[in-house]
Amino acid sequence: MRWVRTFVYSSLPSRVVFRAGALDDVAAEIERLGARRALVLCTPEQRASAEDVSRRLGARSAGVYDKAVMHVPIETAEAARKMAKSLNADCCVAIGGGSTIGLGKAIALTSELPILAIPTTFAGSEMTPIYGITADGQKKTGRDPRVLPKTVIYDPLLTMTLPAKIAGPSGMNAIAHCVEALYAQDANPITSLMAEEGIRALASSLPVVVSEPDNIDARAEALYAAWLAGACLGHVGMAIHHKLCHTLGGSYNLPHAETHTIILPHAVRYNRDAAPVAMRRISRALDGVEAAAGLYDLAQKIGAPLALRDIGMKAQALDEAARLATQYPYYNPRPLEYASIRQLLQNAWEGIRPG
Repeated sequence: MRWVRTFVYSSLPSRVVFRAGALDDVAAEIERLGARRALVLCTPEQRASAEDVSRRLGARSAGVYDKAVMHVPIETAEAARKMAKSLNADCCVAIGGGSTIGLGKAIALTSELPILAIPTTFAGSEMTPIYGITADGQKKTGRDPRVLPKTVIYDPLLTMTLPAKIAGPSGMNAIAHCVEALYAQDANPITSLMAEEGIRALASSLPVVVSEPDNIDARAEALYAAWLAGACLGHVGMAIHHKLCHTLGGSYNLPHAETHTIILPHAVRYNRDAAPVAMRRISRALDGVEAAAGLYDLAQKIGAPLALRDIGMKAQALDEAARLATQYPYYNPRPLEYASIRQLLQNAWEGIRPG
């Protein structure tokens, strides 16, 4: 007998609470974890939300740390670790987007403190055991089961104040997780199902989130898709898209979600001929539109940035970026070649629609 399918699938342990108003459960979920002193993490901009969580926790709150920033600089990670230790924290509550959840992961990596994540964007990093820390101008990522949040509270009400300029790119970031899950080296039928559904749900909900900010059903659909996207990324490896985004973000401090948004159509175009089955599934999730062009058109429809030059990337840095991206490549269905990657970055810098 000839076996057509060969794959390995391991389920990651996590608890998900998903409903409007689920933030009301935060104290009960901390108690469920057996924690007594939870350090609440946030960015400076989300201090008020973190203080609200701290009040809800009452005596179980060890305080608020509001220094989370993009790409988790090693200095920020070390300062947060010291703060958690000095407060005798036995748990971290991360409320916000990828920057805050990433900081929680940096703490957990060295202390094994459990994380309760409360995402307020659509990025999906709360469902992964993947961490990233930037040091000496380079962002390095890794996988470790210690950094996977034990509990995730998804409350669509917390996304209602998320502006369109953040909501759209964060959702495109999540789509990128789904896309690369479809052609990952360790892809499997379960994650492929979740990936296609995640792309479909985000492609249909993000335009509504942007055009109708008060539509909670659309926000709930996008948050549901973000959960699927994060779960996909948590189960399989990454490829050229994530390699480029990690390089651009860590080395040139470009905004995370916007970088993902811009690079995604070009990375998909790069892999088009090497991953035809994945391309068909992406196209199906986009109502039959060709994968790379369809993703570009979606980003344009939601008013997201389309060119690297518009988010601070300098033209003179493209040669170096291509070299860094191909120096230690991730797995990719099409080999990474300097000249081709350099052209990909040029197209992304100019904002050209992939054809």
